[in-house]
Amino acid sequence: MAVGQQGQCDFPAMPPVAGITLGTACAGIKNTLKDDLLLIALPEQASCAAVFTQNAFCAAPVQIAKAHLSQQPRWLMVNSGNANAGTGEQGIQDALMVCASLAELVGCDTKQVLPFSTGVIGQPLPIDKMMVVLPLAMLDTAEDHWLQAARAIMTTDTFPKGVSRVLELDGQTITINGIAKGAGMIHPNMATLLGFMATDAKISQKLLQQCLTEAVGQSFNRITVDGDTSTNDACVLMASGYSAVPELHADSEHYRLFAAAVMEVAKQLAELIVRDGEGATKLMRIVVTEAATVDEAVQVAKTIAHSPLVKTAFFASDANWGRILAAVGRAGVSDLVLEAVQIYLGDVCIVRRGGRAADYTEEAGQAVMDKEEITVTVSLGRGGVSQEVLTCDFSYDYVKINAEYRT
Repeated sequence: MAVGQQGQCDFPAMPPVAGITLGTACAGIKNTLKDDLLLIALPEQASCAAVFTQNAFCAAPVQIAKAHLSQQPRWLMVNSGNANAGTGEQGIQDALMVCASLAELVGCDTKQVLPFSTGVIGQPLPIDKMMVVLPLAMLDTAEDHWLQAARAIMTTDTFPKGVSRVLELDGQTITINGIAKGAGMIHPNMATLLGFMATDAKISQKLLQQCLTEAVGQSFNRITVDGDTSTNDACVLMASGYSAVPELHADSEHYRLFAAAVMEVAKQLAELIVRDGEGATKLMRIVVTEAATVDEAVQVAKTIAHSPLVKTAFFASDANWGRILAAVGRAGVSDLVLEAVQIYLGDVCIVRRGGRAADYTEEAGQAVMDKEEITVTVSLGRGGVSQEVLTCDFSYDYVKINAEYRT
Protein backbone atom coordinates (compact mmCIF):
# COMPACT_ATOMS: atom_id res chain seq x y z
CA MET A 1 0.00 0.00 0.00
CA ALA A 2 1.32 3.40 -0.94
CA VAL A 3 1.18 6.13 1.66
CA GLY A 4 -1.59 8.55 0.83
CA GLN A 5 -3.92 5.70 -0.14
CA GLN A 6 -5.09 4.93 3.38
CA GLY A 7 -7.87 2.39 3.58
CA GLN A 8 -6.57 0.48 0.56
CA CYS A 9 -4.40 -1.96 2.53
CA ASP A 10 -5.70 -5.50 2.25
CA PHE A 11 -5.80 -7.42 5.52
CA PRO A 12 -3.75 -10.61 5.09
CA ALA A 13 -5.07 -14.14 5.41
CA MET A 14 -4.28 -15.05 9.02
CA PRO A 15 -4.43 -18.72 10.02
CA PRO A 16 -5.71 -19.60 13.47
CA VAL A 17 -3.22 -19.70 16.35
CA ALA A 18 -4.18 -22.90 18.12
CA GLY A 19 -5.34 -22.21 21.66
CA ILE A 20 -5.87 -18.43 21.21
CA THR A 21 -9.44 -17.21 20.61
CA LEU A 22 -10.75 -13.72 19.96
CA GLY A 23 -14.21 -12.20 20.29
CA THR A 24 -15.61 -8.72 19.69
CA ALA A 25 -18.73 -6.72 20.43
CA CYS A 26 -20.13 -3.19 20.07
CA ALA A 27 -20.45 -1.39 23.39
CA GLY A 28 -21.18 1.98 21.80
CA ILE A 29 -18.13 3.60 23.40
CA LYS A 30 -17.44 5.48 20.17
CA ASN A 31 -21.15 6.15 19.55
CA THR A 32 -21.10 4.00 16.43
CA LEU A 33 -22.39 0.57 15.47
CA LYS A 34 -18.84 -0.71 15.01
CA ASP A 35 -17.26 -3.19 17.42
CA ASP A 36 -15.17 -1.45 20.06
CA LEU A 37 -14.59 -4.22 22.61
CA LEU A 38 -12.19 -7.13 22.14
CA LEU A 39 -11.61 -10.20 24.29
CA ILE A 40 -8.65 -12.53 23.79
CA ALA A 41 -8.65 -15.87 25.62
CA LEU A 42 -5.47 -17.78 26.48
CA PRO A 43 -5.24 -21.43 27.55
CA GLU A 44 -4.17 -22.35 31.05
CA GLN A 45 -0.58 -23.27 30.13
CA ALA A 46 0.02 -20.14 28.00
CA SER A 47 2.94 -17.77 28.47
CA CYS A 48 2.38 -14.03 28.22
CA ALA A 49 4.88 -11.17 27.84
CA ALA A 50 4.25 -7.43 27.58
CA VAL A 51 5.91 -4.04 27.43
CA PHE A 52 4.24 -0.79 28.41
CA THR A 53 4.50 2.97 27.97
CA GLN A 54 7.02 4.92 30.02
CA ASN A 55 4.79 8.00 30.03
CA ALA A 56 4.55 9.11 33.68
CA PHE A 57 0.80 9.66 33.24
CA CYS A 58 0.30 6.03 32.23
CA ALA A 59 -3.34 5.04 31.97
CA ALA A 60 -5.25 3.05 34.57
CA PRO A 61 -5.36 -0.11 32.43
CA VAL A 62 -1.59 0.06 31.98
CA GLN A 63 -1.09 0.17 35.74
CA ILE A 64 -3.40 -2.79 36.25
CA ALA A 65 -2.01 -4.85 33.36
CA LYS A 66 1.51 -4.37 34.72
CA ALA A 67 0.41 -5.64 38.13
CA HIS A 68 -1.53 -8.61 36.70
CA LEU A 69 1.08 -9.76 34.16
CA SER A 70 2.79 -12.11 36.65
CA GLN A 71 -0.50 -13.87 37.52
CA GLN A 72 -0.69 -16.29 34.55
CA PRO A 73 -3.08 -14.17 32.40
CA ARG A 74 -6.05 -16.00 30.88
CA TRP A 75 -7.92 -13.11 29.26
CA LEU A 76 -7.08 -9.81 27.61
CA MET A 77 -9.82 -7.17 27.46
CA VAL A 78 -9.39 -4.24 25.06
CA ASN A 79 -11.65 -1.27 24.45
CA SER A 80 -11.30 1.52 21.91
CA GLY A 81 -12.82 4.99 22.03
CA ASN A 82 -11.86 5.74 25.63
CA ALA A 83 -8.29 5.71 26.99
CA ASN A 84 -9.22 5.66 30.70
CA ALA A 85 -6.14 7.87 31.17
CA GLY A 86 -5.93 10.97 33.35
CA THR A 87 -8.87 9.57 35.33
CA GLY A 88 -7.17 9.15 38.72
CA GLU A 89 -8.30 6.60 41.30
CA GLN A 90 -11.74 6.36 39.73
CA GLY A 91 -10.14 5.13 36.52
CA ILE A 92 -8.33 2.37 38.42
CA GLN A 93 -11.54 1.28 40.16
CA ASP A 94 -13.52 1.34 36.90
CA ALA A 95 -10.96 -0.81 35.10
CA LEU A 96 -10.80 -3.26 38.01
CA MET A 97 -14.59 -3.49 38.07
CA VAL A 98 -14.75 -4.48 34.41
CA CYS A 99 -11.92 -6.99 34.96
CA ALA A 100 -13.84 -8.48 37.88
CA SER A 101 -17.02 -8.71 35.80
CA LEU A 102 -15.21 -10.60 33.05
CA ALA A 103 -13.46 -12.84 35.57
CA GLU A 104 -16.79 -13.79 37.16
CA LEU A 105 -18.26 -14.47 33.73
CA VAL A 106 -15.48 -16.80 32.57
CA GLY A 107 -14.53 -18.32 35.91
CA CYS A 108 -11.02 -17.01 36.47
CA ASP A 109 -9.32 -14.75 39.00
CA THR A 110 -9.61 -10.99 38.45
CA LYS A 111 -5.80 -10.80 38.43
CA GLN A 112 -5.76 -13.10 35.40
CA VAL A 113 -7.40 -10.40 33.27
CA LEU A 114 -5.21 -7.80 31.54
CA PRO A 115 -7.11 -4.61 30.54
CA PHE A 116 -6.12 -2.30 27.67
CA SER A 117 -7.76 0.92 26.48
CA THR A 118 -7.24 3.42 23.68
CA GLY A 119 -9.06 6.59 22.72
CA VAL A 120 -9.86 9.96 24.26
CA ILE A 121 -7.90 10.89 27.41
CA GLY A 122 -9.53 12.28 30.55
CA GLN A 123 -13.04 10.83 30.24
CA PRO A 124 -14.57 8.24 32.60
CA LEU A 125 -14.63 4.68 31.30
CA PRO A 126 -18.23 3.77 30.31
CA ILE A 127 -18.21 0.61 32.42
CA ASP A 128 -21.99 0.04 32.21
CA LYS A 129 -21.84 -0.16 28.42
CA MET A 130 -18.87 -2.50 28.56
CA MET A 131 -20.30 -4.90 31.13
CA VAL A 132 -23.53 -5.29 29.15
CA VAL A 133 -21.71 -6.65 26.08
CA LEU A 134 -19.01 -8.74 27.79
CA PRO A 135 -21.14 -11.90 27.45
CA LEU A 136 -21.65 -11.21 23.74
CA ALA A 137 -17.92 -10.82 23.13
CA MET A 138 -17.19 -13.98 25.12
CA LEU A 139 -19.71 -16.02 23.12
CA ASP A 140 -18.19 -14.66 19.91
CA THR A 141 -14.64 -15.94 20.62
CA ALA A 142 -13.07 -18.05 17.89
CA GLU A 143 -9.55 -18.79 16.64
CA ASP A 144 -10.17 -17.13 13.24
CA HIS A 145 -11.47 -13.72 14.37
CA TRP A 146 -8.27 -11.79 13.72
CA LEU A 147 -9.79 -9.33 11.24
CA GLN A 148 -12.69 -8.52 13.57
CA ALA A 149 -10.19 -8.03 16.40
CA ALA A 150 -8.00 -5.69 14.35
CA ARG A 151 -11.03 -3.58 13.45
CA ALA A 152 -12.34 -3.42 17.02
CA ILE A 153 -9.19 -1.76 18.39
CA MET A 154 -9.04 1.01 15.75
CA THR A 155 -9.50 4.70 16.58
CA THR A 156 -8.27 7.16 13.91
CA ASP A 157 -6.75 4.28 11.93
CA THR A 158 -8.01 4.09 8.36
CA PHE A 159 -7.42 0.37 7.94
CA PRO A 160 -6.99 -2.71 10.16
CA LYS A 161 -3.38 -3.82 10.55
CA GLY A 162 -2.31 -7.46 10.62
CA VAL A 163 0.74 -9.59 9.83
CA SER A 164 1.15 -13.37 9.91
CA ARG A 165 4.09 -15.76 9.56
CA VAL A 166 4.27 -19.57 9.65
CA LEU A 167 7.58 -21.25 10.49
CA GLU A 168 8.26 -24.83 9.44
CA LEU A 169 10.70 -26.55 11.81
CA ASP A 170 11.57 -30.23 11.36
CA GLY A 171 8.28 -30.93 9.62
CA GLN A 172 6.13 -29.12 12.22
CA THR A 173 4.88 -25.53 12.23
CA ILE A 174 4.80 -22.51 14.51
CA THR A 175 2.30 -19.78 13.66
CA ILE A 176 2.79 -16.12 14.62
CA ASN A 177 -0.01 -13.59 14.14
CA GLY A 178 0.02 -9.92 15.04
CA ILE A 179 -2.44 -7.02 14.97
CA ALA A 180 -1.87 -3.40 15.95
CA LYS A 181 -3.60 -0.05 16.06
CA GLY A 182 -2.06 3.38 15.79
CA ALA A 183 -2.01 6.38 13.49
CA GLY A 184 -1.46 9.40 15.73
CA MET A 185 0.29 10.09 19.05
CA ILE A 186 3.03 7.82 17.76
CA HIS A 187 6.48 8.06 19.23
CA PRO A 188 6.72 4.86 21.24
CA ASN A 189 8.91 4.76 24.31
CA MET A 190 8.84 0.97 24.62
CA ALA A 191 6.05 -0.19 22.33
CA THR A 192 3.33 0.87 19.93
CA LEU A 193 -0.06 2.30 20.84
CA LEU A 194 -1.62 -1.16 21.04
CA GLY A 195 -0.14 -4.32 19.59
CA PHE A 196 -1.10 -7.94 20.17
CA MET A 197 0.95 -10.84 18.85
CA ALA A 198 0.15 -14.50 19.41
CA THR A 199 1.92 -17.76 18.67
CA ASP A 200 1.36 -21.45 19.35
CA ALA A 201 5.02 -21.98 20.29
CA LYS A 202 6.05 -23.67 23.53
CA ILE A 203 8.30 -21.16 25.31
CA SER A 204 8.90 -19.99 28.87
CA GLN A 205 7.57 -16.64 30.00
CA LYS A 206 11.08 -15.37 30.68
CA LEU A 207 12.33 -16.21 27.19
CA LEU A 208 9.12 -14.90 25.62
CA GLN A 209 9.64 -11.58 27.43
CA GLN A 210 13.21 -11.39 26.16
CA CYS A 211 12.02 -12.10 22.62
CA LEU A 212 9.36 -9.38 22.77
CA THR A 213 11.64 -6.77 24.34
CA GLU A 214 14.26 -7.29 21.63
CA ALA A 215 11.65 -7.18 18.85
CA VAL A 216 10.06 -3.98 20.19
CA GLY A 217 13.44 -2.28 20.40
CA GLN A 218 14.04 -2.71 16.69
CA SER A 219 10.48 -2.15 15.46
CA PHE A 220 7.95 -0.13 17.44
CA ASN A 221 10.73 1.88 19.09
CA ARG A 222 12.03 2.86 15.66
CA ILE A 223 8.94 4.66 14.39
CA THR A 224 7.50 8.14 14.89
CA VAL A 225 4.56 9.98 13.40
CA ASP A 226 4.34 13.10 15.55
CA GLY A 227 6.83 12.72 18.42
CA ASP A 228 4.11 12.13 21.06
CA THR A 229 4.34 9.14 23.42
CA SER A 230 0.91 7.82 24.38
CA THR A 231 -0.31 7.29 27.92
CA ASN A 232 -1.65 3.88 26.86
CA ASP A 233 1.09 2.24 24.79
CA ALA A 234 1.23 -1.52 25.24
CA CYS A 235 2.48 -4.48 23.24
CA VAL A 236 1.71 -8.09 24.20
CA LEU A 237 3.11 -11.40 22.96
CA MET A 238 1.14 -14.53 23.89
CA ALA A 239 2.25 -18.16 23.42
CA SER A 240 -0.34 -20.94 23.73
CA GLY A 241 2.11 -23.85 23.70
CA TYR A 242 -0.11 -25.84 21.31
CA SER A 243 2.50 -26.32 18.56
CA ALA A 244 3.97 -29.81 18.07
CA VAL A 245 7.44 -28.21 17.85
CA PRO A 246 9.36 -28.99 21.08
CA GLU A 247 9.82 -26.22 23.63
CA LEU A 248 12.10 -23.44 22.44
CA HIS A 249 15.31 -22.75 24.37
CA ALA A 250 17.53 -19.69 24.20
CA ASP A 251 20.58 -21.47 22.80
CA SER A 252 18.74 -23.35 20.03
CA GLU A 253 18.53 -22.72 16.29
CA HIS A 254 14.76 -23.09 16.52
CA TYR A 255 14.58 -20.16 18.93
CA ARG A 256 16.80 -18.04 16.71
CA LEU A 257 14.45 -18.62 13.77
CA PHE A 258 11.40 -17.97 15.95
CA ALA A 259 12.82 -14.72 17.34
CA ALA A 260 13.66 -13.56 13.81
CA ALA A 261 10.07 -14.25 12.72
CA VAL A 262 8.64 -12.34 15.71
CA MET A 263 10.97 -9.46 14.84
CA GLU A 264 9.73 -9.52 11.25
CA VAL A 265 6.07 -9.44 12.34
CA ALA A 266 6.77 -6.55 14.71
CA LYS A 267 8.64 -4.56 12.06
CA GLN A 268 5.87 -5.04 9.51
CA LEU A 269 3.22 -3.92 12.00
CA ALA A 270 5.32 -0.88 12.92
CA GLU A 271 5.64 0.06 9.25
CA LEU A 272 1.87 -0.25 8.76
CA ILE A 273 1.37 2.23 11.61
CA VAL A 274 3.63 4.79 9.94
CA ARG A 275 1.96 4.22 6.56
CA ASP A 276 -1.34 5.01 8.25
CA GLY A 277 0.00 8.10 10.05
CA GLU A 278 -2.77 10.65 10.38
CA GLY A 279 -2.95 12.52 7.09
CA ALA A 280 0.28 10.92 5.83
CA THR A 281 1.12 11.10 2.14
CA LYS A 282 4.75 9.92 2.27
CA LEU A 283 6.74 7.23 4.08
CA MET A 284 10.31 8.23 4.94
CA ARG A 285 13.11 5.87 5.99
CA ILE A 286 15.77 7.75 7.91
CA VAL A 287 18.93 5.65 7.79
CA VAL A 288 22.01 6.69 9.76
CA THR A 289 25.24 4.87 8.93
CA GLU A 290 28.85 5.00 10.14
CA ALA A 291 27.77 6.07 13.63
CA ALA A 292 29.93 5.41 16.68
CA THR A 293 27.11 3.85 18.74
CA VAL A 294 23.51 2.65 18.39
CA ASP A 295 22.28 5.47 20.62
CA GLU A 296 24.07 8.04 18.50
CA ALA A 297 22.60 6.67 15.28
CA VAL A 298 19.06 6.59 16.69
CA GLN A 299 19.46 10.09 18.14
CA VAL A 300 20.37 11.55 14.76
CA ALA A 301 17.67 9.61 12.92
CA LYS A 302 14.94 10.63 15.36
CA THR A 303 16.01 14.28 15.34
CA ILE A 304 15.44 14.33 11.58
CA ALA A 305 12.24 12.30 11.83
CA HIS A 306 10.76 14.57 14.53
CA SER A 307 11.47 17.87 12.78
CA PRO A 308 8.22 19.60 11.74
CA LEU A 309 10.20 21.57 9.16
CA VAL A 310 11.58 18.40 7.59
CA LYS A 311 8.18 16.70 7.68
CA THR A 312 6.33 19.63 6.09
CA ALA A 313 8.98 19.94 3.39
CA PHE A 314 8.41 16.31 2.47
CA PHE A 315 4.65 16.87 2.35
CA ALA A 316 5.25 19.69 -0.11
CA SER A 317 7.75 17.54 -2.09
CA ASP A 318 10.16 20.42 -1.53
CA ALA A 319 13.83 19.43 -1.79
CA ASN A 320 14.72 21.84 1.03
CA TRP A 321 17.74 19.80 2.09
CA GLY A 322 18.98 22.55 4.43
CA ARG A 323 16.35 21.43 6.94
CA ILE A 324 17.86 17.94 7.04
CA LEU A 325 21.33 19.41 7.42
CA ALA A 326 20.17 21.58 10.32
CA ALA A 327 18.54 18.59 12.06
CA VAL A 328 21.76 16.59 11.87
CA GLY A 329 23.68 19.53 13.27
CA ARG A 330 21.40 19.93 16.31
CA ALA A 331 21.16 16.22 17.12
CA GLY A 332 23.72 16.61 19.88
CA VAL A 333 26.51 14.45 18.48
CA SER A 334 29.72 15.45 20.28
CA ASP A 335 32.81 16.29 18.25
CA LEU A 336 31.01 15.83 14.95
CA VAL A 337 33.41 16.29 12.02
CA LEU A 338 31.28 18.13 9.49
CA GLU A 339 33.59 17.36 6.58
CA ALA A 340 33.06 13.62 7.17
CA VAL A 341 29.25 13.80 6.99
CA GLN A 342 27.43 12.82 3.82
CA ILE A 343 23.66 13.12 3.32
CA TYR A 344 21.62 11.46 0.57
CA LEU A 345 18.08 11.77 -0.75
CA GLY A 346 17.55 8.34 -2.23
CA ASP A 347 20.76 7.74 -4.18
CA VAL A 348 21.36 11.46 -4.73
CA CYS A 349 24.14 12.96 -2.60
CA ILE A 350 23.06 16.37 -1.33
CA VAL A 351 25.77 17.11 1.27
CA ARG A 352 29.46 16.29 1.12
CA ARG A 353 32.57 17.82 2.79
CA GLY A 354 30.56 20.16 4.98
CA GLY A 355 28.31 21.67 2.31
CA ARG A 356 26.22 21.11 -0.76
CA ALA A 357 27.61 18.31 -2.92
CA ALA A 358 29.30 19.72 -6.01
CA ASP A 359 27.37 17.41 -8.36
CA TYR A 360 23.96 17.94 -6.74
CA THR A 361 21.18 19.43 -8.83
CA GLU A 362 17.73 20.60 -7.82
CA GLU A 363 16.27 18.45 -10.60
CA ALA A 364 17.82 15.29 -9.13
CA GLY A 365 16.66 16.16 -5.63
CA GLN A 366 13.15 16.99 -6.84
CA ALA A 367 12.86 13.66 -8.65
CA VAL A 368 13.39 11.86 -5.33
CA MET A 369 11.06 14.15 -3.37
CA ASP A 370 8.21 13.50 -5.81
CA LYS A 371 8.10 9.83 -4.73
CA GLU A 372 5.72 8.44 -2.08
CA GLU A 373 8.48 6.47 -0.33
CA ILE A 374 11.79 8.20 0.29
CA THR A 375 15.00 7.13 1.99
CA VAL A 376 17.19 9.75 3.67
CA THR A 377 20.66 8.41 4.42
CA VAL A 378 23.11 10.18 6.73
CA SER A 379 26.66 8.87 6.90
CA LEU A 380 28.41 10.27 9.99
CA GLY A 381 31.88 8.92 9.21
CA ARG A 382 32.48 8.00 12.87
CA GLY A 383 32.17 4.21 13.13
CA GLY A 384 30.43 1.08 11.87
CA VAL A 385 26.92 1.30 13.39
CA SER A 386 23.76 1.69 11.31
CA GLN A 387 20.16 2.25 12.45
CA GLU A 388 16.84 3.03 10.74
CA VAL A 389 13.82 5.03 11.89
CA LEU A 390 10.53 5.21 9.99
CA THR A 391 8.40 8.35 9.86
CA CYS A 392 5.90 10.16 7.65
CA ASP A 393 5.17 13.70 6.54
CA PHE A 394 2.96 16.33 8.18
CA SER A 395 -0.02 17.31 6.05
CA TYR A 396 -2.99 19.64 6.36
CA ASP A 397 -5.07 16.60 7.28
CA TYR A 398 -2.92 15.85 10.34
CA VAL A 399 -3.93 19.21 11.83
CA LYS A 400 -7.57 18.74 10.84
CA ILE A 401 -7.82 15.21 12.28
CA ASN A 402 -6.33 16.21 15.61
CA ALA A 403 -8.16 19.52 15.85
CA GLU A 404 -11.45 17.66 15.45
CA TYR A 405 -10.51 14.51 17.42
CA ARG A 406 -13.11 14.96 20.16
CA THR A 407 -15.84 16.27 17.87
